[in-house]
Amino acid sequence: MNEEPGFAMGIPPVAVSYGAQLDSLMTLLHVVMVAIFVIWGVYLAYCLWAYRARPGGRAVYHTAGERASFIPDALVLAFEVWLILAFGIPIWANLKQEVPPVGESLQIRLVAQQFAWNFQYAGPDGTFGRRDVALISASNAIGLDDKDPAAKDDVLSINNLHVPVGKPFTLLMTSKDVIHDFQVTNFRNKQDIVPGMTTTLWFEPNVIGKYEIGCAQLCGLGHTQMVGNVFVEEPADYEAWMKTQLELKLGTADASRVLEDARSQASAPGRAERTES
Repeated sequence: MNEEPGFAMGIPPVAVSYGAQLDSLMTLLHVVMVAIFVIWGVYLAYCLWAYRARPGGRAVYHTAGERASFIPDALVLAFEVWLILAFGIPIWANLKQEVPPVGESLQIRLVAQQFAWNFQYAGPDGTFGRRDVALISASNAIGLDDKDPAAKDDVLSINNLHVPVGKPFTLLMTSKDVIHDFQVTNFRNKQDIVPGMTTTLWFEPNVIGKYEIGCAQLCGLGHTQMVGNVFVEEPADYEAWMKTQLELKLGTADASRVLEDARSQASAPGRAERTES
């Protein structure tokens, strides 16, 4: 597993399917901004030289050519409108509106709190167990109701998110206390997490490795310590991790039975898609 992805152009290398689009847009913006800076710098230097004070020279005020000064502004405005229409709106729609269908992505719940990330996996049955605020305690951070049959195979992970490479997954996010912001720089995306709301964020990681999760919203005195990790793994390694978590929760025999039942249901015709309860 790649523990140190390295850096390029001041930001970590991209590790998600749509990252190339965002990096291309950022590169284009930087190139254009540098070009504009150089052009205006050269023009400023020319003006300083051409209109410098000279012995016997006298400044003359005139208004001819004032409209021509708006041409550069119009070109910049046209470029910005083109960026919005050609890049901004399509990329925004891809990231925020074209969320992968439930049946084609891994659904994971995220409950943020000061100062930790609580991840809930639906388990082999594909259904999230019920949560109840009244059940929240030091040992039950998300208030999972163990009496709910759907909760028996749910897997909980604190600060560590495990996902298989090459498969899209969607985070269903909420907060227990204040506004947080989930960010993985290598994935080129982030999203506010608001108490009382469920916000979504999806990724399709395509590079195996370990990537840091940070909170991009000041959320209290421990804000800088609210750090986690995303482990992007081979499907077999992800399945092995999930099996280990189930064995820790249910025991080896029960975990094997639950996994076998899930495989049987997956191969049966007319299998229901993953749902939330």
